[in-house]
Amino acid sequence: MSGRQKALLGLLAVALVGLFVVAAGAGGDDRGDPGARHGLVDRLGALGGERSAVDPATVDADCADDAGRLVFSGGCVVRVADPGGLRTLVLRSAARFTVVAPAPGDADLTIRDEVEPAPDGTGAVAKVAVDQATEVGLRCPGLGGCTVVVATS
Repeated sequence: MSGRQKALLGLLAVALVGLFVVAAGAGGDDRGDPGARHGLVDRLGALGGERSAVDPATVDADCADDAGRLVFSGGCVVRVADPGGLRTLVLRSAARFTVVAPAPGDADLTIRDEVEPAPDGTGAVAKVAVDQATEVGLRCPGLGGCTVVVATS
């Protein structure tokens, strides 16, 4: 290794240590908001575009009242036909509900989310990534019934 290469390697090491010190020192003591998104993430997402939603006509369930409308008490299993690529299953309700779904891809992981209505009164929204034919479980808390709509956005 020549002297010039050693100098460049040393300069690179100093730059990396400097970047680490700046990054570690720039963080505050605030733990942050896990629901908040950084502006850079939003800009990168805009470049990639939005994933298209699952067509409600390809969703079937024993608790289906109308096309895309699910009415149940206790629980319901929603069957989604193969969307032919990564799509988003959008589920909307005026009341809270629980979603249990497998992670997309080959991951051996099940995702569970208790969806609460938004404080602004827009209701509860769950977005589930789907990339193959799958079953998604819905649970209605308490003794009452739930109405969930399969939406396009």
